Amino acid sequence: MGKKIELLAPAGSFEKAKVAFLYGADAVYCGTPKLSLRSRSSVTEEDLVKTVQYAHSIGKKVYVAVNIFAWDETYEEIKVQAQMLNEIKVDGIIVSDGGVVDLVKQYASDCEIHISTQANTVSYHTCHFWHKNGAKRVILGRELNKAQIKEIMEHKPADLSIEMFVHGALCFGYSGRCFLSEFLAGRSGNLGDCAQTCRWAFNLYAEDRNRPGELLPIEDDENGTYIFSSKDLCLIRELPEIMAMGVDSLKIEGRLKTEYYVASVVNTYRQAIDNIEQNPENYDYEIYLKELEKTKTRGLTTFYFNDRNNTDFQDYSGRQYNAEYEFGGKVIEQLEDEKVLIEIRNKLSVGDNLELLVPGQIQPAQFTIDALWNDETGEKIDTVNPGKAEQKVILRIPNEVAEGWILRRKKN
Repeated sequence: MGKKIELLAPAGSFEKAKVAFLYGADAVYCGTPKLSLRSRSSVTEEDLVKTVQYAHSIGKKVYVAVNIFAWDETYEEIKVQAQMLNEIKVDGIIVSDGGVVDLVKQYASDCEIHISTQANTVSYHTCHFWHKNGAKRVILGRELNKAQIKEIMEHKPADLSIEMFVHGALCFGYSGRCFLSEFLAGRSGNLGDCAQTCRWAFNLYAEDRNRPGELLPIEDDENGTYIFSSKDLCLIRELPEIMAMGVDSLKIEGRLKTEYYVASVVNTYRQAIDNIEQNPENYDYEIYLKELEKTKTRGLTTFYFNDRNNTDFQDYSGRQYNAEYEFGGKVIEQLEDEKVLIEIRNKLSVGDNLELLVPGQIQPAQFTIDALWNDETGEKIDTVNPGKAEQKVILRIPNEVAEGWILRRKKN
């Protein structure tokens, strides 16, 4: 199908970056706590250094977001950050603000400039503007449909790389430019501190014009209605079309999501991409969609990709979608006699049905826990709860495993 497409995964920590690479990501993106749009992400400068060193040692890439809309008083800090990113040789710096672009060109001249989706690039004219101003890549606004993306691909500068989101959370605002959080919670999404107020439950009222001030409640259920909450983007079915357009990088949202989410989604898209590249005529998206639906998420939508008149992207219930499965744990070490040391994330009991997410394989390995052992005493136990940080347990897995592999627990 032509050039190799990049699968770009979120990395909210060094450990999540390692999981993303293990399950097939070609590159990860992360950010510093203060200067990216995920200030609650746990990436420290030390994590950044480790992530870049590790990625480069295995032939992978790291892009770092400095994509806030910066006040003047923030620029000195951005300058210091840009110099540091240049020194550790990140592969690209993701920016939104024109002033920050100029600063990055000056103080991080060895790093590629990638224009964030936050900059709302929705035309090839804007692609040309950013290219003239030093950008090597543009991350398209999520509001585009496929005809518009195709138009951009046909008329963009030849050496400008194009990245687009294919999976993850959507914002009620224009590619994330939303003031709802700042207005209601005093936390600016444009400065990386979004309170996700669009996910809150709201009570709605109607007012009779003949009786001003007398508000009549409009009830959805006892919890109100999640009128601003959107479903999550999922373009697994549309992947062949997207790849045929020549898009350079496919991006998964989720720096604040769990290692389980990263492993599951990245592994699924990796297998789907490889399948399309090898055998595009026989691509069966439902195999991959079935796996994606096992992750704890909101409802799924194609947003505007197929139809600008699509209205099926709001979730008024606020409920999680298909939450039959949860994060069971992560493999720490393979022991003897099929015993494996696991770092647990949710309660595990003898008799639980687990799925082992195998890198490079779309079908998980299924098994039932037949015994559990205390990791410190070696005594047999019936149940273990994640009562402390890095709680561990020993169980038997009838499968070859490796460090970092993820376990999914099926709820009974």
